[in-house]
Amino acid sequence: MRTFGVEEELLLVEEGTGAITARVEEVLGRGGFEESGIRLVSELQMEQIEVITPVHSRLDELAEDILRGRSLADGQAAAAGVRAAALATPVLPFTPHLSPVPRVRAMAERFGLIAREQLTCACHVHVGVASDEEGVAVLDRIRNWLPVLIALSANSPFWQGRDTGYGSYRIQSLGRWPMAGPAEIYGSVDIYRQCLRAMLDTEVPIDEAMLYLDARLSRNYPTVEIRVADVCLYPDDAVLIAGLCRALVETGAREWNAGVAPVRVPAAVLRLAAWRASRTGITGELLHPITGVPRPAGEVLEALITHLVPALADSGDDERVKALLKQVIARGTGARYQRRALEQTGTPAGVVKAALAATHGSRPGERA
Repeated sequence: MRTFGVEEELLLVEEGTGAITARVEEVLGRGGFEESGIRLVSELQMEQIEVITPVHSRLDELAEDILRGRSLADGQAAAAGVRAAALATPVLPFTPHLSPVPRVRAMAERFGLIAREQLTCACHVHVGVASDEEGVAVLDRIRNWLPVLIALSANSPFWQGRDTGYGSYRIQSLGRWPMAGPAEIYGSVDIYRQCLRAMLDTEVPIDEAMLYLDARLSRNYPTVEIRVADVCLYPDDAVLIAGLCRALVETGAREWNAGVAPVRVPAAVLRLAAWRASRTGITGELLHPITGVPRPAGEVLEALITHLVPALADSGDDERVKALLKQVIARGTGARYQRRALEQTGTPAGVVKAALAATHGSRPGERA
């Protein structure tokens, strides 16, 4: 069974006002923090904290660590007088503060306002692969399905205090980086490496870590890293995204071994698919990953599950993933929750308070 792990970026917020706060150094000190295999580290902006789970082979164990990681981050934050919220963009107007490290300063010098304004939180899923050859084959075969994960995880409707009209505005903000987005089919490890080298040779990215592709081979682990999802408001949705990512990787590897060619969707079309998923989430139409034409979101989600059923069944994740998907369809994504909270509370601070409860698995109105 393939191993996997999750990285979740969370916002540090003041519980009373809902405003973000640049307190990560107080939360973590000058370094990171680790407890029971869960690591907490700083990110691009000082208003963020990243939670990294250990490697797992079972979905139920990963689910437990997603909850534990969020609780650990929140406990550390509380000691500094703040909270940790799974919001993919801030609800209120904000001015972020870049982490005071040389690499980040270099990014700010090169990219200006793009770097200074960038404050978005993602969920990255790492799934183990046997080799770089298998990993690149997987990248070629999952790329057309990744916009569906954007729709399912949509949790960033607000930007600078305004409703953007998007379910995932994080995708729009991330797209300002010239190195972000989908890639063309590689076909081999050599071509993959040549593409990365060509990007680095432009001297636009500072380093390889800045190649913000939708999915890539990890630089540090024998994994495929899938990077398209918003950080999910609900812990259950993070579990769903992780389960789907593992099944996508396993299915892609099986297709490669069976000689099944990748679906040849141009990267330009995948960018449009990502835009549509970002705009309406699961409430409208999505581009079908096979045909590339708009279809009702429910039909596309059904196609995704049908595509993944053999891998989900073999890992024992099928019933849980189907139940979690049904739950998202019934109650909506984090973006819907945030908008509903604004209607009910009438204030952005009320949205953040409600989001804190959802982040940590509580019902609205309860303190996590």
